[in-house]
Amino acid sequence: MEKWKLDRLSELTAISRKRELTEEEKGEREALRWEYRLAVRSDFTNTLEHTTILEPDGSKIKVSDMRRSGEDK
Repeated sequence: MEKWKLDRLSELTAISRKRELTEEEKGEREALRWEYRLAVRSDFTNTLEHTTILEPDGSKIKVSDMRRSGEDK
């Protein structure tokens, strides 16, 4: 997410503490929050895909190769 969007989100949050946001401002803030959440989720997923677990026996398992319990094989 671009820095200017984060700055705008912070600005709208600060404004909301001082006064009620207009409907347009509320919509803009919600859209920016949604984009921020997607960016955080994407970054987290990317981090996990490049994470390796070192087992006590010395073997290594990539998190991306692991399956969630109940997931189809």
